[in-house]
Amino acid sequence: MNRDVIIACDFSSREATLEFLDRFPAGRKPFVKIGMELFYAEGPAIVRDLKARGHKVFLDLKLHDIPNTVKKAMKVLSNLDVDMVNVHAAGTVAMMRAALEGLTRPDGTRPLLIAVTQLTSTSEEAMQKELLIGAGINDTIVKYASNAREAGLDGVVCSPLEAGMVKQACGAGFLTITPGIRFADAAADDQVRITTPARAREIGSDFIVVGRPITAAADPVAAYERCLKEFV
Repeated sequence: MNRDVIIACDFSSREATLEFLDRFPAGRKPFVKIGMELFYAEGPAIVRDLKARGHKVFLDLKLHDIPNTVKKAMKVLSNLDVDMVNVHAAGTVAMMRAALEGLTRPDGTRPLLIAVTQLTSTSEEAMQKELLIGAGINDTIVKYASNAREAGLDGVVCSPLEAGMVKQACGAGFLTITPGIRFADAAADDQVRITTPARAREIGSDFIVVGRPITAAADPVAAYERCLKEFV
């Protein structure tokens, strides 16, 4: 699978999202991520709108519930024709298997299904002191990734710093989708485990998810093209 840059469209409304995407040339349809804020504000219609405009969509809702609930929710989301969707790996192998079952359509097709390991805003100190996870953050991420692979998922969300170790543990074909991307000359904002697009490529990321470095840039199209140049 070819590497790609996914723009995190973390906007509060359909209008703001389309205003942003309208800044791109007509022939340029970037892969976009719809997160909780936008999806909860606009509902399934925003997914249909962006798909109709020709965008690939990563629906980032991070489902985490009992297996039967996740299975039913994934069946609904599968009907939206998204290209990628996710769950929390902390939900266990049984939950991830249920998600996969719910997501798979009668004809056997389905979107890519990935699992979140640890959020890029989570430090090892917070993980151990607040979540009472005694293992180190790298060991935890690799274990969660291995569980996702065992459940039949396509890959995981991890920071770019862990992409290489996930590939080593789970195989080159196991996808790594990595937020926490910042240009070398940019601020870290609220993320802890970050790196540049070029370094993410070197470590082994298949997709990078980039939000504010593109969406808050004075020239978002130029920032997006810079990401592509450095990563792809």
